[in-house]
Amino acid sequence: MSISSIGIIARLELTQRLRSVGWYILLGVFALVLLGVTGLAFAVYSWGEFVGAGVFSIVVNMVLLLVVLVSPTLSGNAINGDRDAATLAAVQVTAVSTGDIMLGKLVAAVATGGAFLVVALPFLAVGLLGGGANPVVLAVSLLVLMAEIVIVAAIGVGLSGLIARPLFSVASTYLVVAAFVIGTLIVFALGGLAVRTDVTSQQRPFDANGQPVCDRWDTQTYEVPRFDLVWWTLAANPFVVLADATPTEFSPDGYPVDMFGQIKLGVRSAQQPPQPQIWDACDTTSTPDDYRTPREILDSSVPSWFVGLGVQVVVAAGLFAGAWARTRTPARRLPPGTRIA
Repeated sequence: MSISSIGIIARLELTQRLRSVGWYILLGVFALVLLGVTGLAFAVYSWGEFVGAGVFSIVVNMVLLLVVLVSPTLSGNAINGDRDAATLAAVQVTAVSTGDIMLGKLVAAVATGGAFLVVALPFLAVGLLGGGANPVVLAVSLLVLMAEIVIVAAIGVGLSGLIARPLFSVASTYLVVAAFVIGTLIVFALGGLAVRTDVTSQQRPFDANGQPVCDRWDTQTYEVPRFDLVWWTLAANPFVVLADATPTEFSPDGYPVDMFGQIKLGVRSAQQPPQPQIWDACDTTSTPDDYRTPREILDSSVPSWFVGLGVQVVVAAGLFAGAWARTRTPARRLPPGTRIA
């Protein structure tokens, strides 16, 4: 393998995409969407001192959303599209190696995904004008976002090499990405609702005048879902990985100031098992026993972003390695009907 050959393959791939008017229209539509989202984000976070942090987190999540929606289309036919057009064989008979082709296709797919991030840079800069953004949060979130762009691109390129038909490989790429984004949510919701347990609640009864009766307790038992047993299914969700890996900033009243922290708080709260609830209205200084501040919930839970990112890397690397082996020449076996020249 050589860097120059990888660069040539990537440049050829990008040239084909840059010739398409639809590509520029797509980027323009994305810019318009970001313009509207940024305006709404300023309205949402206008109440606090951390406007910039909130707007920045929303824009980064929007970029990730567009990457998982569009990148499968751009990378899912990277190899079999050339094979179907009879241009892959012409490249394979040159001095370019299989690794050069695979990595060149991956670089081009990452570049197309990174184009969305480039378009979003002005909106990220505008968001930062609101103030309250932490440089560490900015750096970590952008690094994780770029890692997700590479993973989605590798999944698409890998499936394009393993599946003979471009249409099926693009659809399969969408299915794999959807399994991470939507499938994890479905498994989490259904799994938590399917497993239930009894929880006891105790509180003082009230008389006809609305005053608590302090000489007895009312006890109720009811079922609650056990999301704490299935929370780990969310670990591989790209949005959860992004939020969980990003350091959390808190407002003076102790709540997360951006979308990263809010998503993280939701996932970490799901780790907490249900506890008996006791509310003593006769004790005016008491609070519900199960109440904890967001910071306490985050401190008592465990991060999962590295596990989820590891699962994504294993899946992407496995598909990419399989495509590498399938694309290697001379080929021992090819799917029936595969065009090679």
